[in-house]
Amino acid sequence: MKRMRKIDLTLLIVLLLFVTFGVVMVYSASYPYAYIQYDSAAYYFHRQLFWAFISSLFLIGAMLLPYQIYGKLSPLLVLFTLAALILVITPGVGVERNFSTRWISIGGFLFQPVEFAKLAMLIYFAYFYSRKEAYIGHFGKGVIPPLIILAIIFGLLLKQPDLGSATLILFSCGIILFFTKIRFRHLFLLGSVAVSIFIFFAMMSPYRLERITSFIDPFADAQGSGYQLVNSYISIHTGGITGNGLGGSVQKLGFLPEAHTDFIMSIITEELGLFGVIAVLSFYFFLFVKGIRIAMHASDEFGKLLAIGITFQIIIQAFVNLGAILGMLPITGITLPFISYGGSSLIVTMISAGILLNISAYSKL
Repeated sequence: MKRMRKIDLTLLIVLLLFVTFGVVMVYSASYPYAYIQYDSAAYYFHRQLFWAFISSLFLIGAMLLPYQIYGKLSPLLVLFTLAALILVITPGVGVERNFSTRWISIGGFLFQPVEFAKLAMLIYFAYFYSRKEAYIGHFGKGVIPPLIILAIIFGLLLKQPDLGSATLILFSCGIILFFTKIRFRHLFLLGSVAVSIFIFFAMMSPYRLERITSFIDPFADAQGSGYQLVNSYISIHTGGITGNGLGGSVQKLGFLPEAHTDFIMSIITEELGLFGVIAVLSFYFFLFVKGIRIAMHASDEFGKLLAIGITFQIIIQAFVNLGAILGMLPITGITLPFISYGGSSLIVTMISAGILLNISAYSKL
């Protein structure tokens, strides 16, 4: 195994600063709701601060652990993912909220197995295809095997139901496959099948169809299916250039649901204005450029594919979330990486960032 070179301190510091920014914004977006619900304005702040500390330790651990180890453990990671997703939909085990069963309660904390699944599938896909370069032109032997596992994961997520996360994993794994030496006709076939599957499952459920189509004209049902998006528009519109100041949001006072989770960017825009938007977008652009650069200089094919998968998954998730609050994409429940409230999401995202830092430390830069 090759020796680690220099840790990318710039990327590490920016990540930690951005997570700190996220903790501040979670407090600002959640304190009215937290006070009403728990009689403690700092309820969500304290929990997010705790998760930020824990996830930072995981980040450092993942940064120091050679990324090659994850590849060797990928079969176990997939088995753990399958077991956890099956437990979620097992009656009496999974925790239901907002008509979805996506959580398992562990010691009083809620854990979302789908977050672990996002990273586990990236590792599995990157490891498999990095070892099957010689067979990538053979559809049955070099391409299909991981897709069977992906199809099972997709099906388990639909049972929760969580079409948004299932689609995110599907596209992230597809990005990895795109950067292999797969034949174009095979890629086109798989892409067509993936889009067809998404349309089929979106259309077959009235609930999913309403979530997907309500963004086209939210004002047609402003007190129903379009309520969140209409209030997101109001929040963004009142922010202007400079915003209303930190803590100055009106929409978080019971008007905008999920203000500290899915729609936290609306609150950032309302309070910090265009400057806040530029800061957030600059961070994701910085992370994207860094991630691609790390992938280009990775010391092996596994590192390259894994760095690409991690980078694109984070950016796609951010793009979907930002598109949803702007009414450009359907509202899917996808949170904003590093910023939205949630322990499972933050821990796994920080582990992913730590792996990216480790790939960089072993790179040819």
